[in-house]
Amino acid sequence: MTTNTPKYPRISRPVELLRPSYDVVVIGSGYGGGVAASRMARGRQTVCVLERGKERWPGEYPSNIFEAAPQVHVSGQLSPDDRKNLRIPVETGDPTGLYHLVLGQGQNAFVANGLGGTSLLNANIFLRADRRTLALKAWPAEISTNVSSLDPFYERAEQMLEPSPYPADSPPLKKLQVFEQQARQLGIESKFYRPPQTTKWTDGPNSTGVQMKGSTLSGQDSTGVNDGSKTTTLVTYLSDAWNWGAEIFCECEARFVQKHPSGQGYLIFFAWHGGKREKFGKDAYRHLMWVHAKKVVFVGAGAIGTTELMLRSKQRGLSMNEYVGHGMSGNGDILAFGYNLESEVNGLGREQPIPARPIGPTIAGIIDCRDTENPLDGFVIEEGALASSIAAFIQPMLELLPNSITRSTPQTGSFLSRAVRRVTSRTLGPYAAGGSVQHTQTYLVMSHDSNQAVMTLDPETKETRLNFQGVGRAEHVKRIGETLAGLGGTFVQSPFYTLLGQAEITVHAIGGMNLGKATNHLGQVLDAKGGVHQGLVVADGALVPTALGVNPLATITALAERAVHGVANELGITIQYEVKNGILDLFGKPQFPLQPLDDPTEVVLMMARKTGKAGISFTQLTTGFINPNGDIEDFSIAADAAESNLYDAQLFLTANAFDEDALLNRSDHPAMLTGTLNSALPGSPHMITRGKFGLFTVDDRTPDTKNLLYDFDMVGTDGSQLHFHGFKIVNNAAAFSVSDIWREFSTLFVTITRSDNSGKFVSDFVSELLSVTTQGSDGPLAKAGMLTRLVGFFSHNITRVFFAPLAPFTAESSNEPLPSKAPPKDTFNATATDGVESIVKVWEPTSAAAGAVFNILFIPGAAADDRIFSISTIPTNAVEYFTQAGYRCFTVSHRVGRLPNTNGSQSWTAFDARLDIKATLDEVLRRTGDRPYVIAHGLGSVALACGLLDGTIEGQQLRGITASNVFMHPILDDVNRARANLPLPHFYSILPSSTWFSFANQKGIAQRILDQALRFYPVGAREEICSSRACHRSTLAFGRLWSHKNLNTATHDGLHNLLGGTTMTNLKHFVEMGKQHVILRSDLTPILTPPKAGTSALDVLPVDPALARLRGLPILLFSGSENAVYEPESTDVSYTLLRTELDPDLYERVLFVGRGHLDSWISPSCADDGDVYSTVLGHVDAVCRRGATGTNDDGISAGERIVKASSIV
Repeated sequence: MTTNTPKYPRISRPVELLRPSYDVVVIGSGYGGGVAASRMARGRQTVCVLERGKERWPGEYPSNIFEAAPQVHVSGQLSPDDRKNLRIPVETGDPTGLYHLVLGQGQNAFVANGLGGTSLLNANIFLRADRRTLALKAWPAEISTNVSSLDPFYERAEQMLEPSPYPADSPPLKKLQVFEQQARQLGIESKFYRPPQTTKWTDGPNSTGVQMKGSTLSGQDSTGVNDGSKTTTLVTYLSDAWNWGAEIFCECEARFVQKHPSGQGYLIFFAWHGGKREKFGKDAYRHLMWVHAKKVVFVGAGAIGTTELMLRSKQRGLSMNEYVGHGMSGNGDILAFGYNLESEVNGLGREQPIPARPIGPTIAGIIDCRDTENPLDGFVIEEGALASSIAAFIQPMLELLPNSITRSTPQTGSFLSRAVRRVTSRTLGPYAAGGSVQHTQTYLVMSHDSNQAVMTLDPETKETRLNFQGVGRAEHVKRIGETLAGLGGTFVQSPFYTLLGQAEITVHAIGGMNLGKATNHLGQVLDAKGGVHQGLVVADGALVPTALGVNPLATITALAERAVHGVANELGITIQYEVKNGILDLFGKPQFPLQPLDDPTEVVLMMARKTGKAGISFTQLTTGFINPNGDIEDFSIAADAAESNLYDAQLFLTANAFDEDALLNRSDHPAMLTGTLNSALPGSPHMITRGKFGLFTVDDRTPDTKNLLYDFDMVGTDGSQLHFHGFKIVNNAAAFSVSDIWREFSTLFVTITRSDNSGKFVSDFVSELLSVTTQGSDGPLAKAGMLTRLVGFFSHNITRVFFAPLAPFTAESSNEPLPSKAPPKDTFNATATDGVESIVKVWEPTSAAAGAVFNILFIPGAAADDRIFSISTIPTNAVEYFTQAGYRCFTVSHRVGRLPNTNGSQSWTAFDARLDIKATLDEVLRRTGDRPYVIAHGLGSVALACGLLDGTIEGQQLRGITASNVFMHPILDDVNRARANLPLPHFYSILPSSTWFSFANQKGIAQRILDQALRFYPVGAREEICSSRACHRSTLAFGRLWSHKNLNTATHDGLHNLLGGTTMTNLKHFVEMGKQHVILRSDLTPILTPPKAGTSALDVLPVDPALARLRGLPILLFSGSENAVYEPESTDVSYTLLRTELDPDLYERVLFVGRGHLDSWISPSCADDGDVYSTVLGHVDAVCRRGATGTNDDGISAGERIVKASSIV
């Protein structure tokens, strides 16, 4: 078991703990989503936060290109050279990756995915929007005519985020000094200042109570700063929301919103990206999970994410007006560089900066040019730092990209010094002092654009189109470029301008659900008729109706605070703003939880996370059909019926084992299931959380069988609840067949109850294997070790199936006979005329029946004793069944059964055992004064027939008979018949202990060789292959005694204790009777005349009046259709002879379809209605209690019939 103490807190929860409904659902976790989550939790609402990205804390962000590259996600449509008619769809990378580049026409956007949204990667600058900008007519009147009304919400944001400028007493920063010098050079020194930013400069708790570190001045903010100084929403609003009981879930990409069927609230459908679901391609987006927001949905997925979500919702039928997706803006963003300046800048980030050469925060200085006559002409220029992850590419990008370099005029510095700096960077790397990269200044510009960008959904692909036409060529952009070129060095436009088809890139996309257009002044979404969707609120940058000309962080947060405050007032929710948190223990529990924290599932999962236990997950998509009618029991037939009616279904599940050790080593091999079922059932799709999964669990119902178990409750969108039980069967039926193993692993048998629907699924097993992932392990070696152990576990189980005949033998725990479930009331001996004592056990009735108490005598077959009728490994055995029916039950252990001290020295046969039956009948009559009804099985039935036909037993001593699988005519199965012609008893006689063939494990080399050879003894179909020595040995002696599908594991594993063995004398007698198709005396002479060659066994005539001795005795004969000892014809011949020669009204015969030989008595399903026990009881009742001769309504024989046996699977 691998455990690791977690280095980083986790305030998000496993999706397995998602509840079906909450008061409030928040989509996104940036500034808008963070505000909504915190404030609603403080309003004591149950809150669910859905975030597309992953949870990362300082120390987990990429610090080099190798770590950063896998985190890049690119989507959208590339339009080279800004051509309208050429769009190249692009979708690549991890959809939950930290860095998301959205390609658009005319401009591209860079956004962040992760718990904390864009706050994880922005430059932290907190500046209020210019009041004249807020007064523009693009804003709703509630704001534009009362700009100061936004001030309280700016202040509330400042209280939480605590912005402050880079302190004057902090170490001097070269890039800041150069930038101030550049402002002076342009004559705009008065516009230069240090802007407030959300960065901690010293160690200590923040406003929320989260302990933070002072900035190390690494310049890494734009890729995720690892020093713990960045005041993101993760460490403020979201940590506050967690502390007040909000439940946060990551890797959940909201796709669309619909009204709940009940009319209460909304359903939010989302794609969960856990468990490597991306391996299933578009299916990850076809099979969506959902959560119900009963009161409010706050949409804070960022301008692009929110707008896309609302467009998809509109496409799905949610009424909205024509302004959705319109009026978007890139906030006039421009990225440019002053390359190879004369002064050293030191603007390249370092994960561990040199104390004497601090880089600083990404932005430390600003030139604020917003005081223009026309507010739309205003802009700001901010110096910046580039992250270390792109350090190696800086110089090539700045020097080699075509059409990207423009000389500033006039040039400063000598050509020689510039050349030397370039060579220095090329040869010594980007961090070389005196190199051109260290002399490069980064410029970040925010201005005003036309606010005419549009997002739409492609009519064919249904993917988003982002059209920023004209933004990158605006005249004011050119004027700003001229200003930047005057700052010195070589002016280089954004390299992305060339790389991305001459399109600018924005890190501040805003608009799309503009205030006063697509939403009202609070952000509440408007429908197509101008009404408000109550409870559907946008709370992020998508609300901003115009470019701000400055970093939008502050304004977005203020607008979100305003929206949440207004909606809370409408709903009567009181937000506890004033209550302060203590110092938060993010590794512990929230201080103000709303939901109970002692849920057993939650305790297990959170403990696994807290202890850092290694875990494994994998995802599977199964497709199939579910029959919505519960009247078909057979899985395949139900699936066929469902398919013909187009009742298709898809099950998309992720199995997450939070404890690798438990998955691989516990007997139930547990994991937890999460996902959806899409089907024709009402309420689809059904949500599945906290489901139980068992990997290769031992199937107690069938020997040598393992299951992949699926068991869970699921909730429909209409609130309906169903229970799902499914299993994949992995057993020896697939031996030596790759295709059958594939079928077993990919076929899921399903029963869904409330209405007992059933069906069959087939899974995409290849994708399932590809989706395997690990968690909780540090380093690639640890993860590789986990995967190796999992592969080994799978390989072991698959190999065991494929090479089933070679599998290790089942361990034999002891040689003691299996105990009875209920001890007998009495035990006594019955002594035969030759002095042999049989053991008789008595069970009194356990329930009262009207009238007298009748006796039943059970006679077992060869190698067995009373325990085949009183077996302890099935729910209800025969003795229990018949005593519950009011009968007194006797069992006899006779000489060819399993008697203590029987060692094979006696030469007894089934014919000899008739004496034991006679003695037992006499003793029962003597003790109770009444004759019994006799139920005899196998060779016990043959022994009874011998005694009756030779006159040892009088028919008047019995009330009636049930003859199980054979009576007077033992006709061997094909394999037994072939074996009868081989001298196997003679061959065995050369081995030690030659007179006795034990079915239990025997010592000695010869016995072990025999055991190995018996692995390949023919047993019929592959599903009859097993790993039990006792099963192999008993099959060699008498033929396969059961259909394995009818035995449970406990019974099969205990066969060595249930069965004894046989003498060579008895075995030869058994074989010879099978050859002659008639019962024989011990000297092998027939009791009945055997059929002559060319004649039927029906033509036999008694040697003496033997058959007449059965006259007047009601007899039920039955056989199992799959009997591999005696052909079912055995009872048919006897039945037909009795009806023909004696009385047709006295004899009945039943063929149990699906039954074998001994499984007619030791199978768990024998006690099912209509199966063996109830059929026999029907005959016993008719004979004993009704005085009838048969089970028909008129009291005579019901004739011959076929009954389908119950299945235990």
